[in-house]
Amino acid sequence: MARPVPRARGIPLRSFAPNAITALALCSGLTGIRFALSGEWERAVLMILLAGVLDGIDGRVARFVRGESRFGAELDSLADSISFGVSPALIIYLWALSDLPRIGWIVALIYAVFCALRLARFNAAIDVAEQPHKSAGFLTGVPAPAGAGLAMLPLYCWFWSGEPVFGSAWLVAPWVAFIAFLMVSNLATFSWSSLRLRRSARFEAIIVVVVLAAALVSAPWQTLTAICVAYLATIPFSIASYARVRRLRAAPAPASGAAD
Repeated sequence: MARPVPRARGIPLRSFAPNAITALALCSGLTGIRFALSGEWERAVLMILLAGVLDGIDGRVARFVRGESRFGAELDSLADSISFGVSPALIIYLWALSDLPRIGWIVALIYAVFCALRLARFNAAIDVAEQPHKSAGFLTGVPAPAGAGLAMLPLYCWFWSGEPVFGSAWLVAPWVAFIAFLMVSNLATFSWSSLRLRRSARFEAIIVVVVLAAALVSAPWQTLTAICVAYLATIPFSIASYARVRRLRAAPAPASGAAD
């Protein structure tokens, strides 16, 4: 007699909250396209930034309520691909790259596809035991939310300066292509979630967060510009730090002392 096939289990109730936040991030990213179609560029950018905030929350909520699931991981990757790949590509194309219809559209496609490739590589490596970058506390390439924020750097500069040069397709196209390369590259970048503050530095960290929040409220676009520049400046240091970790790992272990 054939054994009954076990029924597939549904999504546990505790996974509802993180999955709902992920869905909100997806809605936020898609709403950015809606604002871009009507020429409301600041609102379009804010929707992508809001999606980034929600993306940073959903994983922590899932761990807090123990609601991690394979479904949630797949939904998160799909939402990230749209919110930080497709949506920024379309926003930037409608804003500047449409002045070069063929080249601009190719660059927008490259950015969106490279973002999807990065996320696919991340998903494929979830069950891989040996991940040198991750085990050393680094990421491989620039993560998708950070990539979206960096790709929109010309928009930030245009908002606060009003200079038309920042909206030039000849400037924006190579910049977006460069950020797309950083996302799929094998460069080691810092993983902020793996950083641990010393107890003596926690008070100073709170001060930095308060100052940063005040700056974002009073001068958001200038502050975002500074954050992007600071993040890019950390990449050479992260590459050097990972190279140092590799050298230490490759160094032969010291020989044990002779027995008495």
